[in-house]
Amino acid sequence: MTKMDKAGLGPIELEVIAGAVRSAELEIEAAVERTARSPMIRDQHDYRVALFDAKGRKLTGRSYSALVEPVFEYFGADDINEGDVFFWNDPYNSAGGIGHVPDLCTTIPVFHEGRLVGFSQVFGHHDDVGGSVPGSLPVHATDMWSEGLVVPPIKLYERGVLNKAAYAIIGRNSRLADHLEGDIDAEIGAARLGSSRVVAMAERYGADVLEAAFDAIVENCAETLRRELLPKIADGVYHWEDYIENDGVDAPRLHALRLTMTKTPEKITLDFSGTDPETKGPINWPIDYSEGRFVRKWMAPVLRSLADTPERAAEIDMNEGVLDVIDVVFPGKGTLVTPTFGRPTGMRFFILLRALGVFAACLSKATGGRMPADHETIRIWGLHGNAADGDFYLFREVLGGGGPGRPWADGSDVVHIVPNSRNLPAEFSETRYPIRIERLGLNQDSGGAGYRRGGLGYDKRVRVLEASTLLSNADRAMLNTYGVNGGGPGAPYAISVEDPAGDVREVAGMADGIEVKAGSVVRIVTTGGGGWGDALRREPALVCRDVESGLVSADAARERYGVVLACEDGAWRVDGAATRNLRAGMAARRGPLPLFDRGPYFEARKAEGGIAWPEGWQDPDAAWRAEPVEATMDAAE
Repeated sequence: MTKMDKAGLGPIELEVIAGAVRSAELEIEAAVERTARSPMIRDQHDYRVALFDAKGRKLTGRSYSALVEPVFEYFGADDINEGDVFFWNDPYNSAGGIGHVPDLCTTIPVFHEGRLVGFSQVFGHHDDVGGSVPGSLPVHATDMWSEGLVVPPIKLYERGVLNKAAYAIIGRNSRLADHLEGDIDAEIGAARLGSSRVVAMAERYGADVLEAAFDAIVENCAETLRRELLPKIADGVYHWEDYIENDGVDAPRLHALRLTMTKTPEKITLDFSGTDPETKGPINWPIDYSEGRFVRKWMAPVLRSLADTPERAAEIDMNEGVLDVIDVVFPGKGTLVTPTFGRPTGMRFFILLRALGVFAACLSKATGGRMPADHETIRIWGLHGNAADGDFYLFREVLGGGGPGRPWADGSDVVHIVPNSRNLPAEFSETRYPIRIERLGLNQDSGGAGYRRGGLGYDKRVRVLEASTLLSNADRAMLNTYGVNGGGPGAPYAISVEDPAGDVREVAGMADGIEVKAGSVVRIVTTGGGGWGDALRREPALVCRDVESGLVSADAARERYGVVLACEDGAWRVDGAATRNLRAGMAARRGPLPLFDRGPYFEARKAEGGIAWPEGWQDPDAAWRAEPVEATMDAAE
């Protein structure tokens, strides 16, 4: 008899409880959005919520979150009480669950009849928590203390009583204290709502049944991975690496994140040995804590791309059960993923995304190229200054980029990796800040060419009505997002300022303190997703449709896809004979297609000898070629 049977838990009760947990997380999210103060959290939705069991195991994979381990580590089972609110943002004392200082984490223990039955958690990326620049993400930081106030795990409330001194200190360190305090209150209130929903489940089913259901939810995840996804990956050892192009302090150069994936019938082991040394600047990511629990849960959802259908992929919930299937190995202290205490981490989202890319690339090698291409979906830009009334303002956005081309579909346009996040509405921005939005559209031709095209990034243009200071926190401004299985690279990020006289100044991807004159126009174009598969196999009718829609130019249709179009009376049509001839000539001139296409910047750096592989490593792209993609229709049809 299983533990589930002993507790009196049947399949219907299990399904209801699993659904109730998912619904409760949605309620927590709605509560955050309706009560938070800052645009970053309320409007752009840069926050996470989670429900955990009493062991600190995350119960859903809806959104990655921080961890509960700091509560156990700092306080222990004897000092977790009803009414407590645990609070922290220290990247080096969060068990690897908090990556940079602006992320403040609120965690509430859930009790039923005096018994600990779970935890409810909310953390968000806050507008400003102090530090050397507005927004608390200084690109030239050389330690974490210049990035803002650092709070180790504390009790912000103890048995229901607020620690007023701590609350006052936290608020006093922010340039936007009303935003910060309002957000903290909103997050605590939302976490308490989540707690009440777990208590309601315990009252309905009993704590024993609830505990058995939580065990089953976690076990089902591990079993699904072993049964459905692991068999699709060939056993073996695979290597790949990707790069951050700039640390903000030293001269731009490629900083490598290296991964060795070992696949056996029962496990995947991810080994980060060989990763480059830690940097002076803020691209470090301290994840070598608590057995790498956070990074394993962060990377595991990549496996869903191997599901039989997209619909099935959406059904597979990547909760704490992934830890039974994925192991991780870290190098010694002093690397990008094992930085020494105090190294700056503000731009850790660059390497956070590279971790997904290196895992997906290893899986591409192990599956004959059957994984999506690359995409870069986090970058932050903004303006700050003093408005006409003297009040300080911070207008800042997290802008998405094009999604990856996939074996089964084109990439989505302007994807935001933060769940449900979005750009700020023009109406809101123009009424609150001294700016005018003059364009918000898609960046034509930014998606990588392929049998399945990469998604497009943004093209946004903002007129600055008062003198302001510009910031940009972005990677992939030089390196392209990579194409897979013969697909081409996506376009990189770029930001520029055109002053009132018409002079245009290019701004680096990582930049602080850029003075902008009133009347200037800031233009931001974000990355496109990499393409998947041979672009010469793409159905000409789809290329024609992309040109009609303005997603692809007629020149790119010819040069990248080998499709010749004619425009008659405002309507585009495919020239079948010319397309067949052009594609035949292009195919004859080119060599075998690579499995990965990282774009011209990378190829130039490699040709210059700008990449030094450590002992035991070599070019991970060498000798890997694209698998043929079968054409689904005649080139001219």
